[in-house]
Amino acid sequence: MTPLDWNADLGEGSPDDDALMAVVTSVNVCCGAHAGDPGLVRRTLELAKRHGVAVGAHPGYFDREHFGRRELDLPPGELAAQLQYQLGGLLALARTAGVAVTYLKPHGGLYHQANRDPSVARLVSAAALLNGLGLVGLRGSALQAAAGALRVPYRREGFADRRYRPDGTLVPRGEPGAVLDDALEAAAQIAHFIAAGEIDTVCVHGDHPGAVAFVHAVRARLG
Repeated sequence: MTPLDWNADLGEGSPDDDALMAVVTSVNVCCGAHAGDPGLVRRTLELAKRHGVAVGAHPGYFDREHFGRRELDLPPGELAAQLQYQLGGLLALARTAGVAVTYLKPHGGLYHQANRDPSVARLVSAAALLNGLGLVGLRGSALQAAAGALRVPYRREGFADRRYRPDGTLVPRGEPGAVLDDALEAAAQIAHFIAAGEIDTVCVHGDHPGAVAFVHAVRARLG
């Protein structure tokens, strides 16, 4: 059986980045829009190289006040430009650090729109294709369909620290119980996804309280 891939959103200013890097196998590096800065991005890339983990780009909206988690309605050309601006910067820093960036995972509000809205999904998929990157997103989503249409490699993601609605979408963060912090419940949720063959990678958020201990506990229960 192929070992399960664990990914985390890093480079966003969390104090747990260094410790979390040691317990995941892929890192989604903030591109400096919703959080972080060029120096932090480069440090995160260098840390990823040191740990030998896979690296993905994690672009989001230029909306630091809401940590990029608010959905915005941008003209297609503006969104395409913002994506390329972020990816271009990250890829340039990655080259200087000697790190290969292999995939794109949108952040926050952009992630949810891309997984739900075919027009946003097409723009994100086109950005991935233009830069030779794969994609990470929800299973059975508009993003997966758009990636398939463009023949962009796609990995289906499950969340260890978020609860789901019956339709397979995430419970919005503003609703009670959206964040899952019980390791036993999280392990059961991930085990269900694995048994059903529904996921290729598991995400834990770098800003999740006690993220490192949480990952250790969930992985221990999964065996």
